[in-house]
Amino acid sequence: QIQLVESGGGLVQAGGSLRLSCAASGSGFSINAMAWYRQAPGKRRELVAGITSGGSTNYADSVKGRFTISRDNAKNTVYLQMNSLKPEDTAVYYCNALLSLGRYWGQGTQVTVSS
Repeated sequence: QIQLVESGGGLVQAGGSLRLSCAASGSGFSINAMAWYRQAPGKRRELVAGITSGGSTNYADSVKGRFTISRDNAKNTVYLQMNSLKPEDTAVYYCNALLSLGRYWGQGTQVTVSS
């Protein structure tokens, strides 16, 4: 059974930093790409950042220069370093992985940025 387990969310003041982690567990798969999405109350889920198996990255315009996505292939883990956080970054953040066996979602982790 494949699972994505997220960690690292929490409450932080504006201007602060958080680091999210997402580890894919299970066996018999390879990872093609991983990404972070977020969904704020009353809004649609949106792509925050993505990274391919080769290390190519892409970011939403709203987080460019503040967030960095990275991955550790040996640990099947993707990270999202979030700096200079703003209240508008408040949302539930979801890990997404495109595996050889299909697309999977994590359970979500809450990030709250106070002003």
